[in-house]
Parts: sequence; C-alpha cells; structure tokens
Amino acid sequence: MITIEPDKMGGKPCIRGLRITVYDVLDYLASGMSEAEILADFPDLTRDDLLACLAFAADRERRMLSVPA
Repeated sequence: MITIEPDKMGGKPCIRGLRITVYDVLDYLASGMSEAEILADFPDLTRDDLLACLAFAADRERRMLSVPA
C-alpha cells in the first residue's frame, strides 16, 4: 500500500507509512539493484511493496498521458 502523509517525508508517496519512498525504490530498481538486493537491504519491505511501487508509477504515468494537450 502506498501512503501520502503531509508530515512524513515531505508528503512524498511512501510504502505503508514507512520512511521509504516510492521514488527511492524505483531509483534502486533503475540503478540495477535486484528485487532480492532491495529486500535484503530493507527487511521491512516485501515483494508486494515493490509491486505496489511499480503499480503506483504505472498509474501515475497513465494519468499523465491521458491529459488533453
């Protein structure tokens, strides 16, 4: 689950209210870290959390593309 709390991490989307942002996870994946490496470095995260980040990013991208020019 992705949460957005104005008083946590500057209101950036985070994973389950943790202080781990969606951006951070996506950045780790983009830099070449494997799912296993991320989960080892962040034991509070689950595979479902990583999938939630990808789904969040995909949904945000989809909404950006549907804005009329």
